[in-house]
Amino acid sequence: MESGASSGNGRHPEVMEESWFSQFRNSPNPWMARYVYGLMFLITNLLAWAVRDYGRGALTEMERLQGCKGVRDCLGAEGVLRVSLGCFTFYFIMFLSTAGTSKLHKPRELWHSGWWSAKIILWVALMMLPFLVPSAFIQLYGEIAHFGAGVFLLIQLISIISFIKWLNDCCHSGKYADRCHIHVMLLATTAYVICIMGIILMYIWYVPEPSCLLNIFFITWTLVLLQLMTSVSLHPKVDEGFLTPGLMGLYVVFLCWCAIRSEPPEDRCNQKAESATKADWLTIISFIVALIAMVIATFSTGIDSKCFQFRKDDTQAEDDVPYGYGFFHFVFATGAMYFSMLLIGWNTHHSIRKWTIDVGWTSTWVRIVNEWLAACVYLWMLVAPIIWKSRQTGESA
Repeated sequence: MESGASSGNGRHPEVMEESWFSQFRNSPNPWMARYVYGLMFLITNLLAWAVRDYGRGALTEMERLQGCKGVRDCLGAEGVLRVSLGCFTFYFIMFLSTAGTSKLHKPRELWHSGWWSAKIILWVALMMLPFLVPSAFIQLYGEIAHFGAGVFLLIQLISIISFIKWLNDCCHSGKYADRCHIHVMLLATTAYVICIMGIILMYIWYVPEPSCLLNIFFITWTLVLLQLMTSVSLHPKVDEGFLTPGLMGLYVVFLCWCAIRSEPPEDRCNQKAESATKADWLTIISFIVALIAMVIATFSTGIDSKCFQFRKDDTQAEDDVPYGYGFFHFVFATGAMYFSMLLIGWNTHHSIRKWTIDVGWTSTWVRIVNEWLAACVYLWMLVAPIIWKSRQTGESA
């Protein structure tokens, strides 16, 4: 990614000499554009949260809007969905208008990297428009958003696994093998230590009594997945080493922790969530970190379009776009659906406490299924080349 960034900066030498504000106004720059889109996405997230938790202050104003019959249609879960709909519409329009862009200094590339005044006006208008839409349409969008959020999680999952595979291949390549050997062992050992410590802490925190069978199952199955991924990776026919299963172990342990942490505070097995509701400052910090992490995940996934290309081409011309604009906006469009699901707990009829995110049994099971799917996809990426090679050998024989 750094090489792409440097080459991209080389294509805009005149931009680098200008101030940040001058670049924003006058010089279309695809590298700076992605940060502006990320900032707009963050602002939209904050707006959705404000509508959910503090929308009561705008109660009288919302009564005047045609789509806000009974006022509650524009607050709480529906308020989040309305903001999400505006965000989704903006990025989906950008996706349709930039998909297939391959060369710099073309009209669609200039539209992606410039025309900020027009795009900000469009963005603001699309943020306001959903509040005029009837509640029935918003409920329909909420059902569709479940699917869109699932697509976002799948894209993010493939992006993470591809990065882990790329890191492992890079460290084991002839150029870096000798230099990275010790670093790989240290990184893999650290990953496994953190995984084991995380599993032990989850047993301590989330299994206060033997009757917490569901949490015991979640944590134990995560340990089984870690062992399974390690065994397959170390199989002589696969021979991927300890690094990739260690890093994937970190990911599945993290997903398991997020799943159990998403259990409702009323559940007797989730004492951490109950204590978090009493410590306001800790709850607020956790919420802010989760919100920023969601924006960063969307941003980093959006610029990683190469892992979804079936034909890999390492050579890049000087006038090629530095990243896939259409894919970038598509990820942000599905990310708009994803943040709405997190803020309402994946349930359009579910009431959420202030300063909470991704809480509820639906959120828990979404995380658990995501964890299991991550392990299955990783194992398939290890086994698929061997199966494909054996089939080709059988056909040639």
